[in-house]
Amino acid sequence: MPLIHAHSCDNCAVRNRALCGSLSVEQLTRLAQISHKRKFTPGQTIMLDDSDPDYFANILAGVVKLTKVLADGRQQIVGLQFASDFLGRPFRSRAPYFAEAATEVELCCFPRKEFEAILRVTPDIEHRLFENTLNELDAAREWMLILGQKSAQEKVASFLHLLARRAEQAGCTHLREFGDHRRVTFTLPLTRSEIGDFLGLTIETVSRQMTKLKGLGVIELDGLRSIIVPDMERLGALTES
Repeated sequence: MPLIHAHSCDNCAVRNRALCGSLSVEQLTRLAQISHKRKFTPGQTIMLDDSDPDYFANILAGVVKLTKVLADGRQQIVGLQFASDFLGRPFRSRAPYFAEAATEVELCCFPRKEFEAILRVTPDIEHRLFENTLNELDAAREWMLILGQKSAQEKVASFLHLLARRAEQAGCTHLREFGDHRRVTFTLPLTRSEIGDFLGLTIETVSRQMTKLKGLGVIELDGLRSIIVPDMERLGALTES
């Protein structure tokens, strides 16, 4: 697998939003010297839960599905990670979750020992990683609110709004301005069944709510996976209707 050199980092689409965003040229060069890219196809395992991972990674493109496997074999989707998110837990002996590519995924990987050694002497990276961890904690608490208090329509609207915002930030949407409205197109990374698992809803309820949102003109469906959001603000309003 080829190494990423410093000039590759200059062209990185997520550099300013990822872990590397606060680094000096010298620090970035040092990190680039230990990094390499890896690509995964949908359904391919990235990390096994309760395993001892040999690398951490910035997500360059795609969506990663995080799953927790129960003792009886049942699985629960506990999170999604997107472009610019950091995958892995430095200084932790075991990976807490099963990580799988939900879409085509590209990672910028850092060998575990070398990355942890850099963290010990580079406070800027450690600080950025700490900020990322706090942001993930805030997002998890927000998701607890969605799952515990919101209606089925609000849950589905919140899920679609999350995907649209993250896809927009990653620059992987078809985004156009229509007057005061932002029109966004993105592809669902999960099946209807997986969405139901993630939101605590049945597949039938997910399908009904998607059809209802379509009938309201809040979303447009192009096949089973392609979603068009004509007005992001209107979709956002339905997350707390």
